[in-house]
Amino acid sequence: MDLAVLTGIQILYAVASLFLISIGLAIVFGMMGVINFAHGEFLMLGGFAFVKAVQAGVNFWVAMFIVAPLSVAIVGMVVERLIIRPLYGRIVETILATWGLSLLLMGLASVLFGYYQMGVSPPTGTVRIGDYSEGLYTFFVMGVAVVVGLGLYLLLRYTPFGLLARGTMQNAAMAAALGVNVKLMYSVTFGLGAAVSGLAGAVFAPITGVLPVTGLTYIAKAFITVILGGALPLTGAATSSAILGTVSQVTTLLATSVLGEVMLLVTAIVLLRVLPSGITGRFFRRGM
Repeated sequence: MDLAVLTGIQILYAVASLFLISIGLAIVFGMMGVINFAHGEFLMLGGFAFVKAVQAGVNFWVAMFIVAPLSVAIVGMVVERLIIRPLYGRIVETILATWGLSLLLMGLASVLFGYYQMGVSPPTGTVRIGDYSEGLYTFFVMGVAVVVGLGLYLLLRYTPFGLLARGTMQNAAMAAALGVNVKLMYSVTFGLGAAVSGLAGAVFAPITGVLPVTGLTYIAKAFITVILGGALPLTGAATSSAILGTVSQVTTLLATSVLGEVMLLVTAIVLLRVLPSGITGRFFRRGM
């Protein structure tokens, strides 16, 4: 019984991790149609902002929930203004530009922070589950995933910003005709996706540490999750994270972590073959 509970916790943790890794990209891709190859580097920047802030004496939680997302949001809005905005509707050029940005950010991080792992120990202990123990930080990550998902849903569904953002992404010309500042809405929406990515990077920094190439460990999983999820950012990211996270973690527990990664990819390929428009292209069409 204790082992079953622990297994369930680890599966939920895998699902929550995948959701946090991919939700920032889901917002940018699902709402704006922008393929951001620098998404992994946004997570990396969030991790470095968090670690450096804590080392400078900033409170652990302030650094995680304010410094990291705010820093990456500012970077994201600058990137949107200088790089993304001139390339809207030009997918190939956007991919190349964000790929180049990814390499640039990795190079800058290597120069500024050095090519060695940085980290901060989580200020939480462990909890006993029968003969086993599990870190409290595991439950914290799951809680953050729930709060982020619920917060984004409420923001986009029930606030004036959410209404304007969704309307702008669906029909920018009509929104502009109604007096909406379309450029500002694109900038803020991209900044929101960047902020969520920065928060995710900060959340995982105490577990994995941070390196200039940390983003490379996130980007493939994030893209697979978002593509499988389909057009609806929140519903798609949540459902695909649940499926892929469960398959990956169960396979990892039964075999090895490498095989778990392979099964995640295989599952995504099979489902995309059956559901070429993604999960939300076939189900949950009226979701968000």
